[in-house]
Amino acid sequence: MPLTAHPVIKAAVWMAGTLASFMVMAVAVRELSEGLHAFQMLFVRSGVGLVIVAGALSATGGWHHLRTRHLTGHLVRNSVHYVGQALWVFGIQLLPLATVFAIEFTTPIWAAFLAVIFLGERMNAGRWLALGLGFAGILAIVRPGLAPAEPALAMMIVCALFFAVSVTMTKWLTRSDHALAIMFYMTAIQMALGLVASLFVWAPMTLEQWPWLILLGITGLSAHYCMVRAFGHADATVVMPMDFLRLPLIALVGVLVYSEALDWITLAGAALICAGNYASVRRETRAARPE
Repeated sequence: MPLTAHPVIKAAVWMAGTLASFMVMAVAVRELSEGLHAFQMLFVRSGVGLVIVAGALSATGGWHHLRTRHLTGHLVRNSVHYVGQALWVFGIQLLPLATVFAIEFTTPIWAAFLAVIFLGERMNAGRWLALGLGFAGILAIVRPGLAPAEPALAMMIVCALFFAVSVTMTKWLTRSDHALAIMFYMTAIQMALGLVASLFVWAPMTLEQWPWLILLGITGLSAHYCMVRAFGHADATVVMPMDFLRLPLIALVGVLVYSEALDWITLAGAALICAGNYASVRRETRAARPE
């Protein structure tokens, strides 16, 4: 990429990496789901991630960044995140891909609400609008009373709430801890949790599964790394609409690769959730700009 490229173009290139990472991650989970339990997948994923993070720390001499006064906070944050990830993997196995990603997009909305309760942030019109549209989108997807009760949908809503708790705690940890410390403790703690959990469901891993497992580990880090780099080049109001492309793209993957039917009501609910997210981000960005 030329150094003189426009910042929005740079952001778009990094977001392309984010989108590709999330889609490869979802496909890897689907491909592995017939032979491996979610716990075992997450153990290997964290192990691959830990090797990558440790390599980055060694290459940059950044091991001193691991100092923290909040080890308990890291333990709690990653225990919650691990459960959320396990529910996400189960969701990928049981639900259409578009449905999983649509409900996952409510995470920023719940995180904003939790930040008000636990971090002392204030609710404003944009956050109330996001919360209202997100709730309406969830109702459209779940359709209580109009569609058969689907436990997997409830599981994904809980998953989004757990992710929101993790995001809120990450925001709190960034006040004192380096980003590399957060990534290191994330992979190390979740690898330990995954090892304990997977001992009860362990199955032999084949040579055919290892490429998917390695991709799962790489994309688990690259998705978030690419998104952070994108935010470094452009405002959230530019980056977020690019991230929303995850929904139609993963729906297309579901149709072409797994012959999933398009559910237009689910997509309409997803559009409401994305609109709420975007409205909130746009208001927050405007409020943060100096007059």
